[in-house]
Amino acid sequence: MPNGPADFRRHSCYACNHRPPYVEVGEQILATIAFIGLGNMGMPMATNLVKAGHLVKGFDVSTANLEAAVLHGVIPAKSAIEAAQNAEFLITMLPAGTHVLSVYQSIISGLGRGTIMIDCSTIDVESARSAHVLADQFGCLSLDAPVSGGTSGASAGSLTFMVGGQTEPYEKAAPVFQAMGKRIVHCGASGAGQAAKICNNMLLAISMIGVCEAFALGEKLGLSHQALFDVASVSSGQCWSLNTYCPVPGPVSSSPANNAYQPGFASTLMLKDLSLAHQATLDAGLESPLAAHAHLLYSTFVDEGHGASDFSAIIKTLRTVKYSS
Repeated sequence: MPNGPADFRRHSCYACNHRPPYVEVGEQILATIAFIGLGNMGMPMATNLVKAGHLVKGFDVSTANLEAAVLHGVIPAKSAIEAAQNAEFLITMLPAGTHVLSVYQSIISGLGRGTIMIDCSTIDVESARSAHVLADQFGCLSLDAPVSGGTSGASAGSLTFMVGGQTEPYEKAAPVFQAMGKRIVHCGASGAGQAAKICNNMLLAISMIGVCEAFALGEKLGLSHQALFDVASVSSGQCWSLNTYCPVPGPVSSSPANNAYQPGFASTLMLKDLSLAHQATLDAGLESPLAAHAHLLYSTFVDEGHGASDFSAIIKTLRTVKYSS
């Protein structure tokens, strides 16, 4: 019996329900992976697993997504239960905690002991911890591993994974993470990956709003975009939202501002993450006034019909906001 994916040895006992097989092609030995959720992020992630040589069985409630995944080498399944049969790893990339827990509850009894369950969705911390408890009850190993890097990072295989869970599954899952990303950070125990993702994106929203306000003011004061960027990007105002993702056209050629604010990272997704951060703040008994205001601004922005625009497009609203003195 193999010690897990870190070993990458063939498991010859195909009939047993303890450890699924590895598939050998020449000298390459592959892990069998079930991937549930083949949307904008899940599709390229699953594709990169196939490219790395893993056997990937996928399921999505969208027939179109599933058909597209087949073109990238994913083996289609008729259900999440079918996809998970004989899988060494189960990866989920789903919209919310309710979806993750629903999938886990539907398939958990059919998984072999020791199966590693990796949830890459961005969900609330309590749901993530509940998923860990459920996995443990059935003898499975589990990780919460939300990602940063957006659709471009998913396609390029350059995602950052923020991982919560025990050391054993984290180490065993290393080859799987490495096929999809460039940086894998073990953040702590169960739920820690989700906590890190929520805190990071709360900070990202606040910093983007600050950068947008600075450019809106600079425009009113007659500063060119390039002049403000040339100063702030090498001074104390520098940050990722400015240096890498500048919200105005020109200074950073790769930013969505140069492509009519096509996402990137859609405003609806930023609002989702801010909503998770807002709830986590309330649950923790804290006050986060900047995050609360960022949540309000993005709620208004999405309600006005800009949810499909990149989150940096909020500069359009900030240019027109009027405050009474």
